[in-house]
Amino acid sequence: MSKFRRIPNPFTHQERVWFPYVSPDDPCIPIRKKRYVVPPNLFLGFQPPCLPQFPPSEALIHGTLWPILYSPYHKPKWQKGDDS
Repeated sequence: MSKFRRIPNPFTHQERVWFPYVSPDDPCIPIRKKRYVVPPNLFLGFQPPCLPQFPPSEALIHGTLWPILYSPYHKPKWQKGDDS
């Protein structure tokens, strides 16, 4: 077992999970697991030259010209028993 924790790639693993503190005195139903998305442009710093580009028609669909800055939206699943 490695003693170093594996760090996810921020350009491919954009969804994160947070487990907030749940107080025993809170009168509301607790949300035990919260999900959020970290956009890839936070980790780019500056735009390197010669990045690959989407074709113009595909760039309109994705909302960006560069694949490295694409962040897909996944509709959350609101299923019974899911705390998210």
